[in-house]
Amino acid sequence: MRRIRKAALGATVLALVVGACSSGGGSTTGASSAPASTASSATSAAPSVGGSAGASGGASAGASGGASAGASAGANGGASSAPMSPVPNSIATTMVLAGPPECPERPFCLKGLTETYGLQFKEFKATDPGGPITVAAVKGGQAQVGLLFTSDPAIAVNNFVLLEDDKGLQNADNVIPVLRQETLDANPKIADLLNGALERLTQDELIKLNKAAGVDQKPIPDVVKEWIAAQNFDSISAGLEGTIKVGSTNFPEQEILGEIFAQLLESNGAKVERKFQLGNREIVFPALQAGEIDILAEYAATVLEFVNKSAGEATDDAQATADKLRERLESLKLTALEPAPATDQNGFVVTKATADQYGLTKISDLAKPAP
Repeated sequence: MRRIRKAALGATVLALVVGACSSGGGSTTGASSAPASTASSATSAAPSVGGSAGASGGASAGASGGASAGASAGANGGASSAPMSPVPNSIATTMVLAGPPECPERPFCLKGLTETYGLQFKEFKATDPGGPITVAAVKGGQAQVGLLFTSDPAIAVNNFVLLEDDKGLQNADNVIPVLRQETLDANPKIADLLNGALERLTQDELIKLNKAAGVDQKPIPDVVKEWIAAQNFDSISAGLEGTIKVGSTNFPEQEILGEIFAQLLESNGAKVERKFQLGNREIVFPALQAGEIDILAEYAATVLEFVNKSAGEATDDAQATADKLRERLESLKLTALEPAPATDQNGFVVTKATADQYGLTKISDLAKPAP
């Protein structure tokens, strides 16, 4: 889940753009789960916004920090199950891990990598929470593994390989629309429309969207329009009526997701009011409950732990987390649609050269015997 992201985002967005042109992109969002901040995490997508984890939504507190991370670690099948003993003489023991200073104690970061995967690294290098310093360390060879966020455009900019979390260390911070039940009741076809569209929002697609806006500096409405056209959504048709208010928290990925909702709703008959960059989750979620906005892009694990006050119900299972979220939202007269494949949470990356050298595609590969 996430938390840290928000505070660092504003500076990170600029750093990503500058870094992409020089030493190599920044990262972006942050991490933690509950009240962290706002809506969800985005990377450093475009000119606006800023925050993540708390501010944004997904990433994982573990990495970056957050009180909520600990709460969800227990539910999360990784860090809290029977800890593994460190694997001696593994590939990891020859490598340096880069991440935020608090990483060694975080259940979604180094602590979790040790307890869930049995990884012991040669050294830990304190850098930043999924930011440009981490990117530079991995790109420059000062570290071989770095913690970024899974929707960070720096992954694409630097041709990094995002290692699969094959043992479910991180909770499922999949993108998920949350909306007022009254809005869905008035236009039930919203569910088919947005669920059908978000099926196409894979991890690679979300990274590309964030890169187009944040690194290539294309206007978000144009980025979204091009993406929708490329998906050939003509087969999705919903005769919508009335006005629907689409909101977002204050960072680029959120605005991108909100614009996707807005353009799809408009093309299917609805009149849309865009209320973007409203602030963090503590501001935007109450606005959703009050009817000041009707729909908001969220991150499943983070928003669940926000709503349930860090009860630790989120897991690495996206569908189970989404089902529990709908259950928790019912009393608030809200609901959630289906989760997209794309996430914004902690992820561990290596350069393509490192991945090719050691045959790395997933985190557990780092536990293989060193050559």
